[in-house]
Amino acid sequence: MGFDEMDVDTIWMDGEFVDWDDAQIHVLSHGLHYGSGVFEGVRCYDTEDGPAIFRWDEHLDRFYASGKPYDMDIPFQKEELTEATMELIRRQDLESCYIRPVAFYGYDSLGVSPKGNPVQVAIAAWPWGTYLGDDALENGVDVMVSSWRKHASSQIPTNAKTTGLYVNSLLAGEEARRNGFTEAIVLNKEGNVAEGPGENIFMVNDGDIYTPGLSQSILDGITRNTVIELARERGYTVYDQATISRGELNTADELFFTGTAAEITPIRKVDNVVIGNGTRGPVTEELQQAFFDLVEGRSDDHEEWFTYV
Repeated sequence: MGFDEMDVDTIWMDGEFVDWDDAQIHVLSHGLHYGSGVFEGVRCYDTEDGPAIFRWDEHLDRFYASGKPYDMDIPFQKEELTEATMELIRRQDLESCYIRPVAFYGYDSLGVSPKGNPVQVAIAAWPWGTYLGDDALENGVDVMVSSWRKHASSQIPTNAKTTGLYVNSLLAGEEARRNGFTEAIVLNKEGNVAEGPGENIFMVNDGDIYTPGLSQSILDGITRNTVIELARERGYTVYDQATISRGELNTADELFFTGTAAEITPIRKVDNVVIGNGTRGPVTEELQQAFFDLVEGRSDDHEEWFTYV
């Protein structure tokens, strides 16, 4: 569904609410030419107690932290962005939605150095359903291991959610889709499993749960951290600094993606090799249930993770 088909009409931009079609930037903006921006993806869920943004504080903390390697000082306080986001949701009468804060170096000069360019900030929110397809949460997705590798943290910071870096994700994802798969898995420069183009990855073997550690050039995913905590609360042993080889993917009992957009999505095939029984596994299903009970307000756990609109 395109934006023109959605009932959204407002964007917050540089301190003001503007009409959706008027949220524009100069064609010579530094961020357009060099990818010098940072962003977040956040979900607001329609809970039994009304719309609530999930783990907003953690996303906002990462938003500001992502700017640090680029000497980007976001010119608004966290409280200002919080109130702007909540008002944006209210103005558009959104009950559940996806929220996209973005900050980038704007227009002044076009040298590679961003010095002297203003930092612009915008926030948009719109309805967005299941990221990897309507039946993906139940039936899983088919993925391929991409020929494109994830860049190393010694090359570009992998713990910063930077706009330009997602060309890596674009290449991997489109390669997969051209070959008939829903999504990709990217390996790091050592050839070990890193993550998906927009997701972290988990493996289940013999009842234990494994996920690549931050040293494997992954983004420190907030849904990843949520699932680790939910799994440990349910008695699972979680190895959250794991090194996973490509071959281990094929022999896993279960695999699943996590991410704000993807939520918890089972993986049923890797390179056409069936994972487990080729269906959503019991551990994945249990964690999915726990996650959706939580974010949709059917659980009283972790109230500290919700910011009510």
